[in-house]
Amino acid sequence: MSTSAVPLRAERSTGDLQPGRLILSLYGLYARTTHHWVAVSALVRLMADLGADEPAVRSSVSRLKRRGTLQSLRLDGAAGYALSPAAIELLREGDVRIFDRRRADLEDGWLLVVFSVPETERDKRHELRTALTRLGFGTAAPGVWIAPGTLADETRHVLTRRGLDTYVDIFRGDRVAYGDPAEQVGRWWDLADLSAQYAGFIDRYTPLAEHAASGRLPDDEAFAEYVPMLTTWRRLPYLDPGLPLALLPKPWNGVTAGELFSELNAQLAKPARRHAEKAMRQ
Repeated sequence: MSTSAVPLRAERSTGDLQPGRLILSLYGLYARTTHHWVAVSALVRLMADLGADEPAVRSSVSRLKRRGTLQSLRLDGAAGYALSPAAIELLREGDVRIFDRRRADLEDGWLLVVFSVPETERDKRHELRTALTRLGFGTAAPGVWIAPGTLADETRHVLTRRGLDTYVDIFRGDRVAYGDPAEQVGRWWDLADLSAQYAGFIDRYTPLAEHAASGRLPDDEAFAEYVPMLTTWRRLPYLDPGLPLALLPKPWNGVTAGELFSELNAQLAKPARRHAEKAMRQ
C-alpha cells in the first residue's frame, strides 16, 4: 500500500456508524443474488473487515430480528439470516433515492399531504409523520406537509404499502402567491443543518476520492471504505427531497456532495463487490 493511503486508513472509522446500519448496507449491496440471505460466518467476516467485532455483530443482528428486518434461515445446511419481505421492499425503494434521484425543477410543482388521524390512533399519526419525514417532506403548517411534485408516485406507493393511505389527502399543483418562495422553503426545511451535513460528507470523503482516483486501492480496502461511505450517504437523499436549485442558497453544496458520491460509487463499487463476493464464497 502506498504511503498516501495511510492517512485515509487512520481517518476511517466506523465508530460513528451503528453496526446495524452497516449490516443493512451489506444486505442491500450484496445479498440480492443470494435470496437476500447471508451466512452467519460470512456476515461476521465482512463486518470484521469494517471494524466490528463478532459480539457487536450478533447484538445488532438480534435487534434487527426483533424489529422484523432479518429472519433466521438455513440454506444448504448453513445458518444465516435473510431480509424480511418488508425490508426487501424498503431497500428497493431506497435504490432510486440513493442511486438515481432526480432533482426537481420549479415546473414540477408541489405535493401537499393533509392528514387527520383520530385521537384513538395516535400510533398512526406518529407513523405518518415518520413516513413523511423519511420521504423528505417539510412542514408547511400543522397537519400540512409539502414536497416537490416529483415525489408523488413514491409517496402514494409508500403510504399505501404501509396502510396509511386512508388517513391522508394528497394534492399536486403550482404555487400561485404570496411571499418569497426561497424564504418559505427555508422555513419548511432545515437547510442550514442539511448544508452542514453535506459539508461534513465532502470534508470526510474528498481525500478518499483523490486516493481512489490513483487506481491503487486494493479490493479489501475499497470495500472497507465504500460500505461506510455509502452508509453515511444514504441518509442524505431522504433529508433532501431534491428541492429545486432555484430555491436553495447559492452555491448549494448538495450538488458537490452528490457529484462526490457518484464519483466514489464509480471508483469503489466494483472492487468492493469483488471483495464481498469472495468473502461470501469462503
